Amino acid sequence: MTRPLTILLASPRGFCAGVDRAIQIVEKALEKWRPPVFVRHEIVHNKHVVSYLKEKGAVFVKELDECPTDRPVIFSAHGVPKSVFSEAQRRHMIFVDATCPLVVKVHVEAERLYQTGKEILLIGHANHPEVVGTLGQLPSGAIHLIETIKDAATYQPSKPDELAVVTQTTLSVDDTAEIINTLKERFPNIALPHKEDICYATTNRQAAVKAIAARTDLFLVLGTDTSSNSQRLAEVAKKAGAGDARLIDDVSHIDWGSLNNIKTLGLTAGASAPESLLQEVISECRNRFTVLLQEVDSAQEDITFKLPHIVDSVVS
Repeated sequence: MTRPLTILLASPRGFCAGVDRAIQIVEKALEKWRPPVFVRHEIVHNKHVVSYLKEKGAVFVKELDECPTDRPVIFSAHGVPKSVFSEAQRRHMIFVDATCPLVVKVHVEAERLYQTGKEILLIGHANHPEVVGTLGQLPSGAIHLIETIKDAATYQPSKPDELAVVTQTTLSVDDTAEIINTLKERFPNIALPHKEDICYATTNRQAAVKAIAARTDLFLVLGTDTSSNSQRLAEVAKKAGAGDARLIDDVSHIDWGSLNNIKTLGLTAGASAPESLLQEVISECRNRFTVLLQEVDSAQEDITFKLPHIVDSVVS
C-alpha cells in the first residue's frame, strides 16, 4: 500500500483575466492573419504557453526591428514603452496591444500624476518588462524606481510635498505595504493610488497561499522563474509558515526524493501558468501516494476583459 499524502490545493490559482486575454489575442491574430504572427517579448511569462503558441505559428522576438513590416505584431501583456508604439506607427505596421488593462490603469495614473506636476515613485523590480513599460510612458527621469525598503528610506525627492506612488501589479502585497509605510512615515503627504495597483489576481493568489501555507510541509508553485507573480507566491508561502516552498516549471522538475518525509503538500499555480501543469503534478502524486486532495477556496473570481476590436472581429 502506498504512503498517504494530503494535498492542499490553493484557490484561486492559475490564469488571471489579463493572461487569458493575452493568449486569446495571439490565438485570434493567428486565426485572422494566419502564421506567422510576431510577438514582441514573451506574451506572458510561462515557457509552456510560449511553446504552445509557437507551435500554432507565433514568432517571438525581442524588438520590433526583428519583425517584417508586412506581418502583424503583438505587444505583450506586460506593456511597452510609448516609443514602441511610435516605432510601429513609423514603420506602418499592423500591431495589437495585449497589455493587461490593469497595467494600462497604472500607465494612465502615471500620466495623470505627471500632468499635475507630481514627482512619481514606482515601486517595482528593475528590468522587469512591466516596469520598463511603465517607465517608458513618460520622459526619461520622470519616474523614479523604488525596489526596496532601503530605497524608500534613503530616497531624496526634489519635491517632498509633491510625491506620488504607483506600483508594479505583480508585487508581494506585504512587501509593498512595508515600502509604502516607510514612504508615508517620511512623507506624510505622499499621494497613494486611489485603488491598489497590485492586481486582484496577485492579491487573491497570495491570500490563497497564506490561508494554507502553515499547514504544509512543502509548497510547490507552478510557474516559470521569469514570472514575478509566481516568484512572489513561493516567497509568500515561506513567510506564511510552509516548511519549504519551491517554484517549479512542471512535474518534471519535482525532486521526488524530497517528498519522502512530506505529509502535507501545498499546491498552486502562478497567474501565467496553465491549470494542466498543476493537474499533471496531482496525477503523478496519485501514482506514487494515496492522495487526499483538499481544495481550499479563499475568493471567487469572475473578472473578464474584452479583446481588442481588431482581433475580436474575427469570424468564427
